[in-house]
Amino acid sequence: MFWLIETKEKLKELEDKGLSKVFVELIPLNNNIHPSQNDISCVYIRGIKDTKGYLLPINHSESFNIDIQDAYHLLQGYEEIFVRDKKEFLHYMILKQLSDIHFISPTDIQVNTPTQDFYYKKHPNIGNLNSIIPIVKHYEYCEELYSQVKHVFEMEKPPYFDFYNTQATRAFWWIEQEGIKLNPELFEEHFGTKLERAYTQFNLKTTTTRPSNSFGGINYAALDKKSGCRDAFVAENDFLLEIDISAYHPTLAAQLVGYKFEQGDIHQAFADMYGVGYKEAKELTFKQLYGGVFTEYKELEFFKLVENFINEVSSKEEYVCKSGYVFKTNLKKQTLFNYILQNTETYYNVLILEEIIKILKESKTKIVHYTYDSFLLDVDKTEKDIVEKIQEVFKQYDFNIKRAYGVKYGSLEPI
Repeated sequence: MFWLIETKEKLKELEDKGLSKVFVELIPLNNNIHPSQNDISCVYIRGIKDTKGYLLPINHSESFNIDIQDAYHLLQGYEEIFVRDKKEFLHYMILKQLSDIHFISPTDIQVNTPTQDFYYKKHPNIGNLNSIIPIVKHYEYCEELYSQVKHVFEMEKPPYFDFYNTQATRAFWWIEQEGIKLNPELFEEHFGTKLERAYTQFNLKTTTTRPSNSFGGINYAALDKKSGCRDAFVAENDFLLEIDISAYHPTLAAQLVGYKFEQGDIHQAFADMYGVGYKEAKELTFKQLYGGVFTEYKELEFFKLVENFINEVSSKEEYVCKSGYVFKTNLKKQTLFNYILQNTETYYNVLILEEIIKILKESKTKIVHYTYDSFLLDVDKTEKDIVEKIQEVFKQYDFNIKRAYGVKYGSLEPI
């Protein structure tokens, strides 16, 4: 059977092979376009134990094309589909049986073809560039991909697999597909390109397990608060509502070590402990959480418990986080504690996002942005009850919140 599947008859032959578990790679129309706004050029399918793969052209200039619905029907019949990035895949096809190979075993993939490099250097902005690149080059690329990831298919899935492959992937995919409305002129002034809407892209595959968020050269997780660039992000409904978790890492640290703050404002509690002002207390607390406890504060009960926790964790070979993720303890003690905090933060944020998404499924109000301790909603003012339900989600986890609202992201007023 030839590798190029151009007709319904050949597609039926592929279906009749009775493959159960497959590796699938989607070739989009252009690698530089956000997946929520992109379409598919080709679909590569290879059984995990098969001797070769097959390429289904969906939109390519060199072949007859397969109807996307026929390709989707074929994929629906497989028991398990291994992919390189499930979150990105979901923008093109929603399938339940997707397994992201990175969450089984992080794999350093190095695939490059001179032909693809040539086309992208010369014509990066052609919207359907991959439908022009010779189709055999896409096939060669996918075959090499398979050779680099095939060792993962028979590996046992780790305890954190379901959390990241299902819960985290789905939550961040949901945010990505919404996008954020822009003031085009202001966005062009600050970022050099004129757009009506920005689409972000989360990377769940970082060293610390805390997702980063960037697309098109813009770091959406670190938008400057002073330059005015945030004002380019505006409400599509009636107003933007930002919900911040107050003193998030100190709260998480206290939960991890079993410490209970006696008052609601945790930074004020620290100010009272230190005998300093509120702002200085915040700086002192974060310096010690991330860099180690200062000698003069080692006797404070909170930091005693933190140090005991760090020492206990470091004495073991590994630490299992709430998400199921396992950190080896051959890191510096403070680095290990920081990674544990970031993983715990991500774990709770995913649970919160899941609840928010359930609440918002049939509403006009949307969640359009997220940065670690901050959740940004684009709110329809007629849905006040929905906002109240969302605020209750944070209370379930004993998190204190601050709120701010406005029509521009950079000019939100505290409530």
